[in-house]
Amino acid sequence: MKTFDKSFTQQEAIPSSGVEKAVDILKSGRLHRYNTGPGEISDTALLESEYAAYQGVDYCLAVTSGGQAIQIALRAAGIEPGDLILANAYTLAPVPGAIHAVGAVPVFVEIGDDWLTDIDDFRSKAEESGARFMMLSHMRGHIADMEEICKICDEFDIILIEDCAHTMGAEWRGRKSGNFGAVACFSTQTYKHMNSGEGGLLTTDDAEIAARAIMLSGSYMLYERHGTAPPIETFGSIRLETPNCSARLDNLRAAILRAQLPNLDNNIQCWNTRYRTIENGLRNAPGIRIVDRPQHEFYVGSSIQFHVDGFGVDKIPAFIDTCLARGVELKWFGPEDPVAFTSRYDSWRYLDNIPELPKTLNTLSTTCDMRVPLTFNESDCELIAEIIADEAEKQIRIN
Repeated sequence: MKTFDKSFTQQEAIPSSGVEKAVDILKSGRLHRYNTGPGEISDTALLESEYAAYQGVDYCLAVTSGGQAIQIALRAAGIEPGDLILANAYTLAPVPGAIHAVGAVPVFVEIGDDWLTDIDDFRSKAEESGARFMMLSHMRGHIADMEEICKICDEFDIILIEDCAHTMGAEWRGRKSGNFGAVACFSTQTYKHMNSGEGGLLTTDDAEIAARAIMLSGSYMLYERHGTAPPIETFGSIRLETPNCSARLDNLRAAILRAQLPNLDNNIQCWNTRYRTIENGLRNAPGIRIVDRPQHEFYVGSSIQFHVDGFGVDKIPAFIDTCLARGVELKWFGPEDPVAFTSRYDSWRYLDNIPELPKTLNTLSTTCDMRVPLTFNESDCELIAEIIADEAEKQIRIN
């Protein structure tokens, strides 16, 4: 019986240029985001300029985590305590955590069988709730129909904030994910598309949102030192009315990220090759159902999702266990109780009035999820798919 022996949590090494720069910064002692010599531009500011250019936006702010980027984005976009905010129910815990942290109240929107925001439910809840904000998570890299999302936001005067933790470098109809709303948030946590251990990026074309975000990140009155700061006059009253929260990224992690950015597009192609290898290996597997992705989506295949609905839900735990025994680590979104990074919306019990979302629960009940690290090669991916298919077939044969 074949087994797999590589780690699903092992990332690629940081490029040597990033290691060398990080060592230089450590030797200098100038780790703080504003600690620079005369005439020197910090690595944090340089990262902000370089990522803004990559994303094709006016402003970028580098912060300490993706969750912190979301909190800052919400406050910079105008969220006040008690405000309602629409949010798709399929996401990871830092998203509702950020919403709760700023005092907002989520109105959860159903997802469909394809893990995308249910457009009809979004429209209905936008009209019923009167919410002025939408926090759209492109969860696990799945991008909803952005024309429809934006149309509804325009119709009901809703400010769109995008969570692009899993879609850095992805596109919808040739437009980068993150460039549809007022502000977007990215993560550079270890398992995302660039790795700084923890870190995040916020992007926008709105000068006032950028100014508020910079102040919220803890700029003191040093906002001119930011790589993509808006004009000084934008900070007029904002600089006095906005609290500082010390959340901007340090120079050490910025240097590590700068070394990775030039390789991002090539890495995306590598991820997608591995993704398609696994997808093709599972497409005709008994008990496994692959969902075709929208033709207008250019995705980043750093993880793969599929439905296990060819045998009873009660057999899924055994299927997960037998795959793991052969070295293949799958996550299941079905259990009510959270496990590791995986949690269902109804487990976030610090929130009030958690709704019943039958479509979402039905979808998650058979959803399996798996990381696709770049440390795997195509042969590894073929073997992984073979093991998953074999274990699914065994469950079907069990009476």
